[in-house]
Amino acid sequence: MSDPDLTLYGLRLSGHSHRAELFLSLLGLPYRFVAVASPEQRGAAAFRRLNPLGQIPVLTDGPAVIPDSNAILIYLAARYAPDSGWMPRDPLGAAQVQRWLSIAAGEVRAGPAQARLMVVFGAPGERATVHAAAARTLGFLEDHLTDRAYLAAERPMLADIACYSYVAHAPEGGVSLAAYPAVRAWIGRVEALPGFIPMPASPIPEPA
Repeated sequence: MSDPDLTLYGLRLSGHSHRAELFLSLLGLPYRFVAVASPEQRGAAAFRRLNPLGQIPVLTDGPAVIPDSNAILIYLAARYAPDSGWMPRDPLGAAQVQRWLSIAAGEVRAGPAQARLMVVFGAPGERATVHAAAARTLGFLEDHLTDRAYLAAERPMLADIACYSYVAHAPEGGVSLAAYPAVRAWIGRVEALPGFIPMPASPIPEPA
């Protein structure tokens, strides 16, 4: 296999971008990071050629273009670590990981991620509704992780990388993790993985 020619377009304060960059680092792959910070940059014709939806992150690998953070995780695992176990090949294992990719794009996005988006980026939303959604998601994760080390198996997989960033940074959206010791222990296990890189912290808001 030839040396990778990887460029990640994103924003380092974005959990979606972070999950892609985190996995690149965990795999030990060399890559360039191109910051796409403003709506004007995401709307520019050059970027729209990479992703017509104007969303980050986008990964390019030579001529290949892969938008969407979860799609990037799947691509990297299949292309550069097919035998590592990050994405199982057996049908049941693959389905279990896919379930958590869906939860990352659904429940985690609507709860902890949206709460942080409202505080850090000023996104609109009803605080009580979003915090209630975050509590439901974190409660579900707490129950699931009480007797498990990781989300989909007893070893880290793409499921954990997809869910980590926004759950770990939930306090930046005013969502406390104090009531979720199993979640906090899982966060610690992810952060102890060789090659882990943190997402830059945003200011934690004062309690309401």
